Amino acid sequence: MAKRSSLSIRIVEGKNLPAKDITGSSDPYCIVKVDNEPIIRTATVWKTLCPFWGEEYQVYLSPSFHAVAFYVMDEDALSRDDVIGKVCLTRDALAAHPKGFSGWAHLAEVDPDEEVQGEIHLRLEVVRGTQACLLRCSVLEARDLAPKDRNGASDPFVRVRYNGRTQETSVVKKSCYPRWNETFEFELKEGAAEALCVEAWDWDLVSRNDFLGKVVVNVQRLWAAQQEEGWFRLQPDQSKSRREEGNLGSLQLEVRLRDETVLPSSCYQPLVQLLCREVKLGVQGPGQLIPLIEEMTSTECRQDVATNLLKLFLGQGLAKDFLDLLFQLELGRTSEANTLFRSNSLASKSMESFLKVAGMRYLHGVLGPIINKVFEEKKYVELDPSKVEVKDVGCSGLHRPQTEAEVLEQSAQTLRAHLGALLSALSRSVRTCPAVVRATFRQLFRRVRERFPGAQHENLPFIAVTSFLCLRFFSPAIMAPKLFHLRERHADARTSRTLLLLAKAVQNVGNMDMQTSRAKEAWMEPLQPTVRQGVAQLKDFITKLVDIEEKEELDLQRALSLQAPPVKEGPLFIHRTKGKGPLMSSSFKKLHFSLTTEALSFAKTPSSKKSTLIKLANIRAAEKVEEKSFSSSHVMQVIYTDDTGQLQTAYLQCKSVNELNQWLSALRKVSINNSGLLGSYHPGIFRGDKWSCCHQKDKTDLGCDKTRSRVTLQEWNDPLDHDLEAQLIYQHLLGLEAALREKHQELSAGAGAGSVPTGPGEAPEDPLAQLLQVLHDLREAHASSPAGSPPAEPTCLLPLQT
Repeated sequence: MAKRSSLSIRIVEGKNLPAKDITGSSDPYCIVKVDNEPIIRTATVWKTLCPFWGEEYQVYLSPSFHAVAFYVMDEDALSRDDVIGKVCLTRDALAAHPKGFSGWAHLAEVDPDEEVQGEIHLRLEVVRGTQACLLRCSVLEARDLAPKDRNGASDPFVRVRYNGRTQETSVVKKSCYPRWNETFEFELKEGAAEALCVEAWDWDLVSRNDFLGKVVVNVQRLWAAQQEEGWFRLQPDQSKSRREEGNLGSLQLEVRLRDETVLPSSCYQPLVQLLCREVKLGVQGPGQLIPLIEEMTSTECRQDVATNLLKLFLGQGLAKDFLDLLFQLELGRTSEANTLFRSNSLASKSMESFLKVAGMRYLHGVLGPIINKVFEEKKYVELDPSKVEVKDVGCSGLHRPQTEAEVLEQSAQTLRAHLGALLSALSRSVRTCPAVVRATFRQLFRRVRERFPGAQHENLPFIAVTSFLCLRFFSPAIMAPKLFHLRERHADARTSRTLLLLAKAVQNVGNMDMQTSRAKEAWMEPLQPTVRQGVAQLKDFITKLVDIEEKEELDLQRALSLQAPPVKEGPLFIHRTKGKGPLMSSSFKKLHFSLTTEALSFAKTPSSKKSTLIKLANIRAAEKVEEKSFSSSHVMQVIYTDDTGQLQTAYLQCKSVNELNQWLSALRKVSINNSGLLGSYHPGIFRGDKWSCCHQKDKTDLGCDKTRSRVTLQEWNDPLDHDLEAQLIYQHLLGLEAALREKHQELSAGAGAGSVPTGPGEAPEDPLAQLLQVLHDLREAHASSPAGSPPAEPTCLLPLQT
């Protein structure tokens, strides 16, 4: 059994931020840190004091983390970025709100004395002598201290204070991982109430010393224990009065902490088998558990439940059958054709999740080139006459500005070109669409046609498909490409308007050019010829898309499984060492890297022949490297064993903090089940005769910092973790248990004879009764198994085969 913690983070927007630039504005972005470790950077929103980000992240991390902090920064091209303010949420505060924190939080000023990080290793003991007692404090080492100097390190020393007496360690130069091994003694009187204070400082020759954190020890507790040793987390100095908050603006956040104890796979098998059997039986099933779950799930939880169920059934090969069941349930309670799939039902939410999980690579292939072209052109595009600003366009010739009519005509031409290119790309994409997506749309098309067979509903099966493909998948991706991983940065105001108009045109095509959608915005009329032509193209595309038989579906899935896409790929810089001895130099060379479920490979270009750098089974750790090591930021190290079993290290540089964390996350996920994973490592490099981080001279030293193999980011192409999904579904059903039990009693009373009696050891035949029994058994399994004990069997991650 393993305990897992995750943070669901949504950074919504900021308001009333202070102006940091001479233009009276700012270029804000957010950095998210977990225990002072940067893990996320949002895109920069240019020239605004009220930025909107709308970015969502899921972070998996160690259950022992302490706090998550959100720093709002102002990006500067020529100087260091300015810190505007921060919001800090402790783990305890998040744990006190099971539904999560949601709302506006005032930004607080960043105080250097509160920006502490790291831990210090102390040995404390009470030594009883013949005449007096002594308090002995051994300062052994520290790790992950805050770098306070320009060289990316600190010059730390420790000050120990007790009962009016102060003693200090020596200064360790240029290290955030110092080792002292120094011992101090203080006279101790029995019953003394004063605390022992251990402070870490960064020594500075000219300016005042910088505070690195402190530990306050309760001496009375130590007197009872006699001896205590371990790593103590450094705390900020909170003795100073707090500054006024509220004048730095506010940040709107949604943050939810989930602590899940995941049992071995065998414990979830009864639940998974029961749900799978219900899906296979479909609407003819006797218990119909899926409709009950939908009926009892609140609107606010529906998206999470839909995603968890969808991933569970996708891992079992039943995603198509699950969605087909939801289609039938939705169609069964729909009487008006124009309301079909318009609500936030379980079917709609599950289909949205399905397309994001199974169709994201397909979306990138179709939309990627069009979106990139819109960003590169940066043309002024506007169709609404009331919003045209001729001054923003410039001159059409040498002597006169463009007229409003010319702006409108040029904008219509640009949009027609983009819409035509998109529809052409879509028409050519039938064979590249994942087989499971095509088969699901086939089922949807057939079910709608069976439910509404009349000639007046001829377009309804097509509209049902486009309501998901165009309106809920393509259009949102066009309007917000950053949120669908199509671009690294948000669009500026001009590009955003172009994307919005293009998304509206796609929606009109998806609505089959219905009169109602055309009447809403008459100024979209110049696009109507292209829209009408697009409707014909789209209908032809859907006809071909849903024309897939079972044999072809299986063949396509088999072919795709043989050429599984890489887990992650892209350009990285690999460290090369030149020469030997004192003249040794180093540099980074740019190569194209590809991570698969077998190896980390590289090539000169994406199309060149790949060479294996590291076999996946040989990876022992993937961690960050101190900035001072190469005088470069965003460097990671992959520690692995070579063919002789010796540990080797490859140093790779990324272009941004987000890319660094994404690569680290991917490497950690694919190697999570490797044997011999390291528990500690060196965040520096071995240069000359010592490690740059802790100055130890033994190259085989175990390491001065702990590895962070459990800190990962959720990505759209992650492998499916069916145990975690089963645990999340169990937790949701546990919240519905009282309502499910009441429903069972109601159904049993209505049947007249109560539940069917069963023999000893036999499972009840009623599916609802079986579900209640499964929930009871899982609750017992959680109660009897201590959290955090080693898993009874390895956790298997299912690769996403679509």
